[in-house]
Amino acid sequence: MSERPNTSPTHSEADRLAVSVRRVEEAGIVLLSGELDPDTAPALALATSSLTDAGVTRIVVDCSQLGFCDSSGLNVLLKARQQVSDVGGRLILAAPTRQLLRLLELTGALSVFETQPEAGGAVAEA
Repeated sequence: MSERPNTSPTHSEADRLAVSVRRVEEAGIVLLSGELDPDTAPALALATSSLTDAGVTRIVVDCSQLGFCDSSGLNVLLKARQQVSDVGGRLILAAPTRQLLRLLELTGALSVFETQPEAGGAVAEA
C-alpha cells in the first residue's frame, strides 16, 4: 500500500473549516472538520479539484467531523461528484452526519451520492 503523507489542514474563514487531503493507494481522502458554508466551501472545491486534476478518480469525503453544511457546501459536493463521475470515477461521502443526511434528503440529493457509514469502510471500498 502506497500512502503519501497527510497535507497540513487548510483553514478557512477564521478556522471554521479545516480540510485535510491525503492519498491512500489510488484513492484521495478529504477530511472535513467544521462548518461548510459560502465562506468555507471554496476550500473544499480546491481540495477536490486538486485531486481530480492529479488524475484521482476515487475520492472519499470524510464527513464525520463536519458540524454544519448548507446549500453552498452541497453545491460543491455535487460539482465534485460530477467531476469524478465524468472521468468514470466515484465520490463517496463517508460518515455523513445527521444534519448532512437531512440536507441531502430534503434536497433530493441523497439519491445521487454514494454513502458509507464510516470512513475506513469507504476507503477500503473506493
